[in-house]
Amino acid sequence: MKYVPERTGNQGSSLVSDLASRVLKGDHRALAKAISIVESGGIGRRRLIHELYPRTGKAFTVGITGPTGTGKSTLVDKTIQEFRRRGRKVGVLAIDPSSPYTGGALLGDRIRMMDHSLEREVYIRSMASRGDVGGLARAAINTIRVLDAAGMDIVIVETVGAGQTEVQVATAVDATVVVVMPQLGDEVQAFKAGFNEIGDIFVVNKADITNPSKTMFNVASGLQEKSGWRPPVLKTVAIKGTGVPSLVDSIEKFQKFLDDHGIREERRNKRLESELIEAAFSDFYTETVTRLKQEKSWQHLLGQVAKKELDPETAASKLVKAIARLDVSENA
Repeated sequence: MKYVPERTGNQGSSLVSDLASRVLKGDHRALAKAISIVESGGIGRRRLIHELYPRTGKAFTVGITGPTGTGKSTLVDKTIQEFRRRGRKVGVLAIDPSSPYTGGALLGDRIRMMDHSLEREVYIRSMASRGDVGGLARAAINTIRVLDAAGMDIVIVETVGAGQTEVQVATAVDATVVVVMPQLGDEVQAFKAGFNEIGDIFVVNKADITNPSKTMFNVASGLQEKSGWRPPVLKTVAIKGTGVPSLVDSIEKFQKFLDDHGIREERRNKRLESELIEAAFSDFYTETVTRLKQEKSWQHLLGQVAKKELDPETAASKLVKAIARLDVSENA
């Protein structure tokens, strides 16, 4: 059976074009629907990003990440307030942990932040990780594009924890802010996760719990200058708003540094290169598996391995040749 790729219809294209035009006007309902389409993937995502992509690239994107319990959500809440005081439109993507059984996200810690979502110049969206790092990163990147196209000046991506998901999503932004706590061992956990390499700005939050000097010293001593930028180590008490203006000052200073030295464009090009490769492999895998399962030879090969007539390594080699034949038949 010959594989038939997805086709687009005029009606579907028209609906997506209408949705895209509403997103470009900053319509919050359109934003919600557009991000849901991005999360779902498939042809809908392709159509939408095709419409919006030419209008992206203006927003400055900031990842706020670090170990659990360091007060990131409160810090994001106060950072939104400070950016709004400076007249900046703010979009927020909050990555939440998910139950491996239900797929549900735990959004309780985000309630205080959602108060800002009533503002026209702010849009906040939570996204469940569902344990799929590659899929999450792709959905997050495209959600950033949707918020960018909607006219947001700043897009903040907040992650939970300090694992592989957080590192991958954090590297999809222009600036990465790493948040730790004073003298509780969190900075060690963060640095083991590689945040010392990806962090552009470091924040010791909850600085009123105990003297943060030791933690600030430990963090600073492990940092190195990157392309002429020495990552600052700041202290905040987010719940009181203390130190947040200085954090936003540092973010804006870093944005100017990137633009003045052409580093922002260079970083984006590297991210695009990685994104294209990962997205292409993902699509190739999905489409190839679909096509293979339509072939009689697939079931025959699978049966041989199950019956121990063929080992998995030899079968994998035969699969490569089968995929090559599918490509030949497609182009014939």
